[in-house]
Amino acid sequence: MRKDGAMIYLDYAATAPMHREAAAEMVPYFTEVFGNPSSGHRAGMQAKKALESARKEIAKTILARPEEIYFTGSGTEADNWVLQRIPALSQRRDAHIITTKIEHHAVLSAAKELERRGNRVTYLSPDGEGLISPREVEKAITNDTVLISVMAANNEIGTVEPIREIAALSKERGILFHTDAVQAYGKLPLSVEDGGIAFLSASAHKIGGPKGVGFLYVRRDVPLTPLLFGGAQERGKRGSTENVPGIVGFAKAAQITFSEAKAEKEREKALRDAFISRVLTEIPDVVLTGAREERLCNHASFAFSFVEGETLLILLGAKGICASSGSACTSGQEEPSHVLSALSLPEEFVRGGIRFSFGTETKKEQLDFVVECLKEAVARIRAMTPFYENAKRGKTT
Repeated sequence: MRKDGAMIYLDYAATAPMHREAAAEMVPYFTEVFGNPSSGHRAGMQAKKALESARKEIAKTILARPEEIYFTGSGTEADNWVLQRIPALSQRRDAHIITTKIEHHAVLSAAKELERRGNRVTYLSPDGEGLISPREVEKAITNDTVLISVMAANNEIGTVEPIREIAALSKERGILFHTDAVQAYGKLPLSVEDGGIAFLSASAHKIGGPKGVGFLYVRRDVPLTPLLFGGAQERGKRGSTENVPGIVGFAKAAQITFSEAKAEKEREKALRDAFISRVLTEIPDVVLTGAREERLCNHASFAFSFVEGETLLILLGAKGICASSGSACTSGQEEPSHVLSALSLPEEFVRGGIRFSFGTETKKEQLDFVVECLKEAVARIRAMTPFYENAKRGKTT
């Protein structure tokens, strides 16, 4: 534990602390401007005005039109909405989609459900850095392909995917393209202006907004039936009274994030690169997982041989360090990460994955402390098992 007893939070990829300004922006919509935005009276119209103002603010961040933004309860809901409600998929049981082995489970589980219904799904493998090849996407296309879904950046290993090229390919072939941009939104420039992206999912709590709010961009010429029935909200596409306070907070967080994006990105990238360099230099038998260059600016992930990631997290946690062994949505599972397994890492590395993700409150001195704790924890775990020393002796004989 640090001498000052302070927590070091390095799990921004799971959730970011909420911007104080965003929280303050939300308060009046709980207590004063509390009307239902679907109501025709004054209180409802006030809420409606705030809702539409937030929609415009969000639309600007991806160069979309406001009417192309649909608010959801999460990024997971947005992903499911696309995969479950494209007419070409729900009406044709022989329809084919292309996705990848390293998607978030929101996409993978929805794809498995499609297979259960009779649709065909191709799961593409990444290369050793987690990159999906546009050429492999093209090779997988068939006459029955109606959707391609590739995430903009991976949540576990930080690899930034070539979605611009894949979107262009999809547009050329007349196939709808969806990208789960939950990790990329606010970190990467994302534009839907050229029409290659038909659907884009994002979530508020990754950028310092509230939990329980997301959005789905739907290109204006693309049909999509409702996932939630029960009302005419969101232009008849999503029944349910909109979460006005949450949506207002999301818009404020987006405004802050995108106004500070360039300078903050450079600061986080410098911290990331220095941290990665120290870990790879000062700790033996560790690999960087994901791409070295095509990587989110705030993301550093590693795999340590003969180390259990969960055990490592416990030891770091005792020092006040908050990190992750992968996606927060799959923590506690006994199976190794599906992402690390897809990278074809040697067996002794697959269970030793750990992710550090930085944000606005991350400081260099914190990371220096983390490196020292990491060195100590890895050495302690390896000393408790004979496998590591046996492997080292095997290398030298």
